[in-house]
Amino acid sequence: MPRKPVSNAKKVITKAVPKGRLYVTATFNSTLASITDEKGNVLCWSTTGESGFTGSRKSTPYAATITIENAVHKARAFGMNVMDIFIKGPGPGRDVALRVIRAQGIKVGMIADMTPLPHNGTKPRKAKHNK
Repeated sequence: MPRKPVSNAKKVITKAVPKGRLYVTATFNSTLASITDEKGNVLCWSTTGESGFTGSRKSTPYAATITIENAVHKARAFGMNVMDIFIKGPGPGRDVALRVIRAQGIKVGMIADMTPLPHNGTKPRKAKHNK
């Protein structure tokens, strides 16, 4: 079956978004960054895998640094210079995200921790009976 030709043309950015949101999901295995406008429409995203890291290197703080930098660089193309930051998860990308944002010169409007916490957890295991 013949493959369709792939165009390597860059996407032309048509709208200017001065303020947006950065959602960082930091798991133990990877880090994902999504940048949205004020309404929540995704403008750009980046992951440690897209940044070229594989295997156990995806779960390093350095990989998270490169990922957040890539996402912010893409957001700069939209003219974004003010961000609200929403961080979720326990991974190594949590602290790195804030450091990268400060280093890039982005103004931070708000920082929120969206990590889900169990209210009561799961039901405990049934007790074993020894005869």
